[in-house]
Amino acid sequence: MATTTMAGTNNNNVPSPFPSPRSNHPTDYQTLLDDIGMRQRLWKPKSNNQGAASFQKISSKPAKNSSSQTGSNDSKERLKAVRQRRDVDQEPKRKKLEDLIKRSREAYEDDTDDVLKAIKLADFLRQKDVTYHDGGLGQQEALQAYQHAINLTLKRKSNMLKNGEPTNLSLSGTRNVPEEVFFDYTQKSVDGLLCALYTNMGKVYFMANMFERAVQSYTHCIEINNMYLDAVGSRGSSSIILGKYADAGHDLQHVINSDEQHFFNDAFTGMAKVLVAEEEVVPQGWDPMIEVLEKLIAGYEASVEINDPHRKIFLAEALNRLHHVMFTYHDFKTRNRNEAWKHLELSYKNKMSVVEPYNEKLESQKLMTVKTVFHKNFWPDDIGSTTDVPIFIIGFVRSGSTLLERVLDAHPQIVGTGEDSVFNGRLDQIRNSIVQTSIGGDMKKLKKVVAELADSVTHDMRERWKTVHANTSNDEENQQESSNEEPSRFTDKMLTNYFNVGFIHMLFPKALILHVARNPMDVIWSAYKHEFPPGGLDYTSEFKSLANMYHAYREVICHWDEVLPGRITHVRYEDLVNDMPGIARRVVAATELEWNDTVLDFHRKKQAVNTLSTTQVRKGIYKSGMDAWKKYENKLKPLTKLVGDEVEWDLETSLPTI
Repeated sequence: MATTTMAGTNNNNVPSPFPSPRSNHPTDYQTLLDDIGMRQRLWKPKSNNQGAASFQKISSKPAKNSSSQTGSNDSKERLKAVRQRRDVDQEPKRKKLEDLIKRSREAYEDDTDDVLKAIKLADFLRQKDVTYHDGGLGQQEALQAYQHAINLTLKRKSNMLKNGEPTNLSLSGTRNVPEEVFFDYTQKSVDGLLCALYTNMGKVYFMANMFERAVQSYTHCIEINNMYLDAVGSRGSSSIILGKYADAGHDLQHVINSDEQHFFNDAFTGMAKVLVAEEEVVPQGWDPMIEVLEKLIAGYEASVEINDPHRKIFLAEALNRLHHVMFTYHDFKTRNRNEAWKHLELSYKNKMSVVEPYNEKLESQKLMTVKTVFHKNFWPDDIGSTTDVPIFIIGFVRSGSTLLERVLDAHPQIVGTGEDSVFNGRLDQIRNSIVQTSIGGDMKKLKKVVAELADSVTHDMRERWKTVHANTSNDEENQQESSNEEPSRFTDKMLTNYFNVGFIHMLFPKALILHVARNPMDVIWSAYKHEFPPGGLDYTSEFKSLANMYHAYREVICHWDEVLPGRITHVRYEDLVNDMPGIARRVVAATELEWNDTVLDFHRKKQAVNTLSTTQVRKGIYKSGMDAWKKYENKLKPLTKLVGDEVEWDLETSLPTI
């Protein structure tokens, strides 16, 4: 297996440890419609009792009309067919990957002294983690497998050194460890293998929000060879998350200067983030990077007519990134709006040239699924956990959710767990378990299953916190703000969970659901101008698809307010910014926890923030993002027209008054 396995990518607004190849997250809302729609054919609503359990099993007594019985049997057969179809069509890649993990685990357990078997298991686990974002289910196992492979390789290196053998000699006869980044594991030198393992292990730590551990792991590789640019650039990305901009700038500049083949173009994106945050930590500021960028872009654009399809994809993705850095430069530094817009358009033209077209029909179907399945009578009484441990944060991308989560996280009894949602990662299991149990018709069993599912989510939230907490820096400064007391609340900030409120409410009817709403054109412009990691948010880079995504978001939020009135607590971003002390107190009041003054010092807390808003949230409260879209108002007129009447939203903050 080659070392060029997928780097950490994310389909939400989370920066990836670089490099970040393109990946896709499967969507199966049609299966949701088929599965639960089938359940609704097997169960029928009680009439004239909206508050009672919404489904009753069809009587087991023989039906007076034989066609009714036939219909029930037919529905069961169709439901069986739905599941079979999903197994074949909907999730083949995921099932194949899980099968590979299972077989690799068995092979590794049969021979734990085989370093390649340990690596194979770890790599498959990491690939699943970065592709499906299942709340970190396999992260610890991957870390343990990588560490075991490292230990075996270190032992081999020690023996080679004792025998006077070179540890940097590959099977190909080369002694250039940095070049081995693209070698198969079996061809690497011992030093090259260690660098690959330390780097991959660092990327798992990154995905697990253990950024200091990630830096340590990358550093182990760099100490072997400081030209192993995958590790150097990845360490720079982690340093940005940690707010160590000087360290990040040093690493990323090293990559830019040394990457003669330009394999690691994400270094330019990272450097732009550093320059926006603290330009003074980079010698000579923007100028050296812009000079390199302009030459590189010209060279790439001269090659776009090449016939090699793989090369075309590489060029398109590279030009997407590089033009976007030029947009950032002109938008932030020169304030030349025309140049900024030119580069933004070129960036997205290249990006969308290699992305599958937006499937408007599928997205409309997803919305109709939610509205059809989750009607007012969907939720049975007395079902779901009584816990209020999870705090769910939902909203459109770039809505200000990171600011809200940081405010909550500053409370000593609340922990922000980032955007690798435990709930969302288990959604398939949750849905399938509920559907399967519902068909059986045993309400007691359904309640038991739902309670167990809820308990498993909260349990894994706690376990994830314990792991991250145990791997957080123990220096004196962090000790002062860190407590070993287990928190009583955990945030779950997967913004697109606004589609999943129905399941959230079923499992956690007492949990707080906070919806962050921002001025429509501000949030749409922010979503448009930001370059998200590859995946479902690619379509924010086109006016039509972005407008469709926003319309769907508004419609589904209105749906929840209609069928579950008062269930979602709305927080206007502008209210949060304009009255932080007042809104913060109301947010804490909504959690039913005691107020703590440390909440207002949220921006001073050192805990790393893994999101595109990393550099912004460290600044505390700022209002420059309000009405920012008006700088490009003329350019955005076609988008404004597509958004239509929804350019306005009179939604009010619905937090409790105090």
